[in-house]
Amino acid sequence: MSEQKEEGVVARIVQSMGEIPAHHWDACAGTSDPFLSHAFLLALEESGCVHGRNGWGPVHLLLDDPDGGGPLGCVPLYVKSHSRGEFIFDYGWADAYERAGGRYYPKLLAAVPFTPATGPRLLVREGLDKVTVQRQLAAGLISAAEHLNIATISVNFLPEDEWELLEDADYLKRADQQFHWYNQGYSSFDDFLDDLSSRKRKAIRKERRKVDDSGVDIRCLTGAEIEERHWDAFYRFYRNTSDRKWGEAYLNRAFFRLLGERMAERVLLVIAENDGEIVGGALNMIGEDALYGRYWGCGEHFRFLHFEVCYYQAIEYAIGHGLKRVEAGAQGEHKLSRGYMPHATYSAHWIADPGFRDAVARFLVEETDAIDDEIDILVTYTPFRRG
Repeated sequence: MSEQKEEGVVARIVQSMGEIPAHHWDACAGTSDPFLSHAFLLALEESGCVHGRNGWGPVHLLLDDPDGGGPLGCVPLYVKSHSRGEFIFDYGWADAYERAGGRYYPKLLAAVPFTPATGPRLLVREGLDKVTVQRQLAAGLISAAEHLNIATISVNFLPEDEWELLEDADYLKRADQQFHWYNQGYSSFDDFLDDLSSRKRKAIRKERRKVDDSGVDIRCLTGAEIEERHWDAFYRFYRNTSDRKWGEAYLNRAFFRLLGERMAERVLLVIAENDGEIVGGALNMIGEDALYGRYWGCGEHFRFLHFEVCYYQAIEYAIGHGLKRVEAGAQGEHKLSRGYMPHATYSAHWIADPGFRDAVARFLVEETDAIDDEIDILVTYTPFRRG
């Protein structure tokens, strides 16, 4: 634990979520985003998925109330010895800086581990002057980096207002894009399909019919409906997917056990069964206004099952529960034809070395133009009816 003074308040580093009272953290994080909850972040640490020995050393930043109350604000913060599990790719920066004689790692990362979902990072207790506390947190991050002798800070998947605020605090702005589905007040899945072009509408109905004809039974489970056998099966699928695609499984079975014990009501587990056997599944987290698709896997191949379990069931749940959007995670242009539209995502980066900062800033100008062009091109392939 360390302390620095920031404009009359104390900026403090805490090396475990377990040292922070849950009600203090959640008073700043709010209830909208399940990934920012004390329960979620603590489960990552207690399960061993997040730990200094695997390159995720917790150093959460808190601004203490001078009057002795709970923290004014906080930031989920980690010392990283690598860039894995972030979904904002800076390997090229690290390689260039270290070839030039610099030390890129360790770095500070303000984010939710392994989670490419947009949400606030500068968390402020309700009822306070939000912008003032956010500026104190932005300055506190730089003070923490200097205190820890760290040369770079990344703040990943933050909302646009925080992105703009951090630019004013001497951070560089970076953009990327994902695919999100937006609820236009639909009353049913067919109501959503009516917004699509005839060709796309027919294609989606054909995909769903193929899954239905295969005999696979789809079930959406949440809360007490999720049993240990469901978690066992899903974890097996998760490992199959990570082994096949990523080569590294960031989460362990202990994490999913804790998630089921502590946050089951925020989990939507879509399970596919064939002849009574679980053959596939997708894990979603439920927010106040969004559904967040996270992981998927299967044990047997069924045509179009991935689209049904991951995308169409998520859309149906969002419509049925009045959620505004579905965030389907990183990558995947195939989501576009299924009603998920390109959406900008944001990160901010502080770099101590002025020469390296200038080089990165020049790169970001060109990269941002390329991202803008990519989004413009993708929008022309929208499946929605023109006009």
